[in-house]
Amino acid sequence: MTDKLLLVTGGTGFIAQYCMLALLNAGYRVRTTIRSPEREEEVRQYLKVGGVDAGDRLSFVIANLTDDYGWPEAVAGCAYVMHGASPTPSGDQMREEDWIGPAVDGNLRVLGAARDAGVRRVVLTSAFGAIGVGHGPDYRRPFDEADWSDLTRNVGPYQKSKTLAERAAWDFIAREGNGLELTTVNPVAVYGPALGADYSHSIRLIANMLKGQPGCVNVNSCCVDVRDVADLHLRAMTDPAANGERFLATVGESLWMVEVAELLRQRLGKVAENVSTQVWPDEQVRIAGETNAQLKAVVPLLGYDMNATGKKAERLLGWAPRSREEAIISCAESLIRLGLV
Repeated sequence: MTDKLLLVTGGTGFIAQYCMLALLNAGYRVRTTIRSPEREEEVRQYLKVGGVDAGDRLSFVIANLTDDYGWPEAVAGCAYVMHGASPTPSGDQMREEDWIGPAVDGNLRVLGAARDAGVRRVVLTSAFGAIGVGHGPDYRRPFDEADWSDLTRNVGPYQKSKTLAERAAWDFIAREGNGLELTTVNPVAVYGPALGADYSHSIRLIANMLKGQPGCVNVNSCCVDVRDVADLHLRAMTDPAANGERFLATVGESLWMVEVAELLRQRLGKVAENVSTQVWPDEQVRIAGETNAQLKAVVPLLGYDMNATGKKAERLLGWAPRSREEAIISCAESLIRLGLV
């Protein structure tokens, strides 16, 4: 047990909340950033669903990725920072700048504040989108941490923002880090138990299936349980072997979305009777993507093999993630239990 203080940015985020749960359970005191004070009670309630009544061991600072205000206060006295706040796929961002600016500038803002405050290490939540997108079919698989997404090809704005933001972070450390350590965790599709109605993009995919979405896009992805993503952040924070390294958070082989649908039907029985195992034709998705921002982002990924390996984290940090099946089924069961589908 420890009484050290840590900062977790973006406290309303799914991964951030599980990182806070892991830290609080390990005895740390946690500070987190939110953009609006009205969200504090919501975050506390979500953590209670996750089994932790944080009380005065959790504090809040108002800060935004696009503004310097609040960040010096947020990092003050913190031994470590877990930085996951970043634009996520909501469908509202219509221009690349809406994604890239906040992601890149936000990383640099947090890293600069952490360096100036004497923080030892920042664990940055990056994404598979910074590793395995934009490569042709002949490029080697599975992807690993040596890979970077190829932005010279057709890459969606979310993946582009994650790639540029992570590269900017590593460049900052090399150029002006002044001894600040950096580790990145690059999750694939993150499932596991939802804590409430404000859930992640990946969980929305499962929710839509359970609600009877009429078919699946022809997209392939690895997956991981959010509890294991949080555990990997914790290991990456304290293990000397993690300094300067990237870690893919993924387990098992990649799955096509129709395989996820089939798993739900097999394991959940009657409650998954509305899950469709039809696959939408690629051309239909491309046409729909001309007027739908969310489907437009899917188009570059149609038929694309996104298989990746998390063996590096298992080997170097002793990470032992749950199976992909448990990640998916526990996600679906939580949505049902919380009355969200």
